[in-house]
Formats: sequence, C-alpha cells, structure tokens
Amino acid sequence: MQLVGKVALITGAGSGIGKAAAILLAKEGAKVAALGRTEGDINKTVAQIEGNGGFAMPIVADISQPEQMQQAIEKIAYRWERIDIVFADAGINGVWGTIE
Repeated sequence: MQLVGKVALITGAGSGIGKAAAILLAKEGAKVAALGRTEGDINKTVAQIEGNGGFAMPIVADISQPEQMQQAIEKIAYRWERIDIVFADAGINGVWGTIE
C-alpha cells in the first residue's frame, strides 16, 4: 500500500481498530486526521504516529454532532487542503429502552 501524500480522516482513532488503522495508514505515508471523542486517547494515537516519524493531527469531535463534524472537516481542509481517504470506524448506538 502506497499512501505517501494522501490525507486520511480516521474516526474512532482513539482505540481499537480505528487506532490500528490510523497507525497503519501513517506508516504507509498518509497524513492522518485522528478523530474521536476522548482527547487523551486521540492525543496518544497522534503521539505514537509522530513518534514513528509520521504526520498526524488530533481532532476531538463526536460523529453524532453534525456541527462538530463540519468543524473537523474545516480543520483538515485548512491544514492539508483535502481529504483523500475516510476510514469510518466510529459508530453511533441507537436509543435503548429500559431493561426490566
């Protein structure tokens, strides 16, 4: 996989599959916008990518909030001018009723 110069937005990048994808894409040369709700986790992902010589930016946002996602896209566009890859790992749980 050759991703040098590509810009990737990874949702759910703070842990699990999203974090693994962010690290892998950065290793392959992509600039990674690591997005998630938990600032500490996102910062750890970005630090790991940068520690390995990659390029990444942290974005704290909730994918269920359209205004936060619009701001996230604007931040990426301002810094890197485009998005080439979207890895949508984060999910939204529906409303759960009371279990009796």
